[in-house]
Amino acid sequence: MLRVHFTAKDFARTRFAPRPAPLQELHAALTTAVTQSGGPLFAPWRGRVLRSLPAGTGPLADLVPAGRPPSFLDVLGDTVADGFEQIRATSPGLVRSELERVYGAVPARGWIRGLHAGDETAWRTLHRAQRAAYETVLAPVWSVVQDLHRAEFTRYALAVAEHGVAATLTGLAPGSRLHEGVWEWPAAAPARDVCLDGRGLVVLPTFHHPAGPLLQDAPGHPVVLTYPAGPGIPPTAEGPVASTEALAAVLGRTRLAALRLLADPHTTTSLARALHVSNATASSHAAALRSAGLTTTTRAGRSVTHQRTALGTLVAGAWPP
Repeated sequence: MLRVHFTAKDFARTRFAPRPAPLQELHAALTTAVTQSGGPLFAPWRGRVLRSLPAGTGPLADLVPAGRPPSFLDVLGDTVADGFEQIRATSPGLVRSELERVYGAVPARGWIRGLHAGDETAWRTLHRAQRAAYETVLAPVWSVVQDLHRAEFTRYALAVAEHGVAATLTGLAPGSRLHEGVWEWPAAAPARDVCLDGRGLVVLPTFHHPAGPLLQDAPGHPVVLTYPAGPGIPPTAEGPVASTEALAAVLGRTRLAALRLLADPHTTTSLARALHVSNATASSHAAALRSAGLTTTTRAGRSVTHQRTALGTLVAGAWPP
């Protein structure tokens, strides 16, 4: 059982990662592929991944023997390059201690021994391997992962607004419970207690790892908890996503265009001009969006100004500042 211990400060510092983290998702995918998690449903995907991995990804298998990754691989960078920079910034002492934890002694393999010693060539080897794996495993489906993450973000934001943080957390993890400041995951193994101690929690969905949670607990940093989400099988390039076409089918093309334009404030006249419709039609679209909570309207004298709400921003497929 995993037990995550919250203080009042931790509840205030709990947040949902606003974007997926490429390297975190990549490492979750590779772990699933090599440990055969997910059973028969994941078998076709696993076979494709393992057959398609180029030789250049081999160093990653060396670095993660028996599915036990060193903790410094878990980062939340928005891009592969950003994630690698965060990994590279890991203190030499932590790199050495984590490699020794994984291998039990000074690593025998040459390039990992070089990593243990801080050799720059070894770091370049790791970077090339991560890049090759990302291009093979995630790049073809990354836009799908982004859409799935956006859907989870929206669901989380609305659940927090309606039910609060505690109920939302347990809703993300069926079978878990939050009692007297302790979030318990009964199915998690091995047994572990994690004390947030005011650092807060970052919640991150993964769409390539069916079992959870995965936990990153770096000293002095918020704890990152990765939980399984999505349709239950890894995404494909043809997978169901909340596309522009689907959203237009619900809202209508002109109304969707209005919602996207209203990322910036518009008067009814300027909105009508941008949409190439009459003022009356623009006003009708703005009223419909406002009634759904997607926009607001502010009146100043005889002039009215329309602008998108945070919910409208999520629906439109962009992120609020």
